[in-house]
Amino acid sequence: MEEILKIEHLVKTFGNNEVLRDIDFSVSKGEVISIIGSSGSGKSTLLRCINMLEDATSGKILFHGKNILDGEINEDKYRTKVGMVFQSFNLFNNYTVLENCIIGQVKVLKRNRQEAEQTALSYLEKVGMAEYIKAKPRQLSGGQKQRVAIARSLAMNPEVLLFDEPTSALDPEMVGEVLDVMKDLAKSGITMLVVTHEMAFARDVSTRVVFMNDGRIEEDGSSDEVFNHTKSERCREFLSRFKNA
Repeated sequence: MEEILKIEHLVKTFGNNEVLRDIDFSVSKGEVISIIGSSGSGKSTLLRCINMLEDATSGKILFHGKNILDGEINEDKYRTKVGMVFQSFNLFNNYTVLENCIIGQVKVLKRNRQEAEQTALSYLEKVGMAEYIKAKPRQLSGGQKQRVAIARSLAMNPEVLLFDEPTSALDPEMVGEVLDVMKDLAKSGITMLVVTHEMAFARDVSTRVVFMNDGRIEEDGSSDEVFNHTKSERCREFLSRFKNA
């Protein structure tokens, strides 16, 4: 499989607090990787470093072999290739659903309005939000906002989509509608890196599961390997709470 991202010896510190400690792993085309672990284990910080929202302290993040940390990359263009869906949606509240999905295409990708609109509509259709194109975010439920945020990211035609706990801000009954969209995306072959507390999604949908603990990767394998044959005592303990829930 074609390697898209490769993380080498990544370290991130906030003051004296080392949040990421010597992280090494790679992402290949078509993989759906769930990153699991307790709060504070470094999962979201890892995604934010990959998306250049946090500056890594040291190490390399290679995108198709080029180190994005060498200061020579256009961050906006890079983020069109490595898109991100946030737990808090990050929609523009004064824009309609359709405008939210068009603005990045026009400003960053320089698409013309007509093409951007067609692309936006096709992805809004895909996530079940086409009938809400004239609505403003305040008129939508949390689950609907997150589906719009996913459509907005897809409209930029990313090579990798990063999801930072995309269901954690949602009411329980809305979690399913967002997970259903993500499952469909996984089946479509898009490369996904998902920080999640939804263990059933991690177990059933992922091609790979990464367990993080205290800023390190402790397990990295297929969902069967991590969920049923984990070597890490800490991972076993973490997963036992899910299995007993």
